[in-house]
Amino acid sequence: MGRPRSFDEGTAVEAATALFCERGYDGTGVDDLVRALGMHRGSLYQAFGSKRGLWLRALRAHVGGLAGPDDDLTLLLRAAVERAPTDVETAVLVSAGLARIRSTLPADDDLARVLGERLITRAAPRSTIEEDR
Repeated sequence: MGRPRSFDEGTAVEAATALFCERGYDGTGVDDLVRALGMHRGSLYQAFGSKRGLWLRALRAHVGGLAGPDDDLTLLLRAAVERAPTDVETAVLVSAGLARIRSTLPADDDLARVLGERLITRAAPRSTIEEDR
């Protein structure tokens, strides 16, 4: 029988989500996750199977918690751009997230416009955004 877990999976997933949002999947190494989650490498693999397993768990939780376009969409946008083109499971989760957001929009609103505005806001330096107003 193994030792009891000394970490909370939900808290670990939240910490991983924050790191993936900040650095992206490829920019986040297992060592980064181990430090951020405060767990041993073996515990990470035991609980999530791999970095990708933790990524999918974080993305699944993120998509499941989406309530609308005003939510933080950073992880969903990163997943759409960085991982969905080469990872089928990520693509399926991104599609589900987009469908969830689309279902909350008023009939006269456009998902592409909402996501485009989010990307532009995220990409532009703060001073540029404020000058445009």
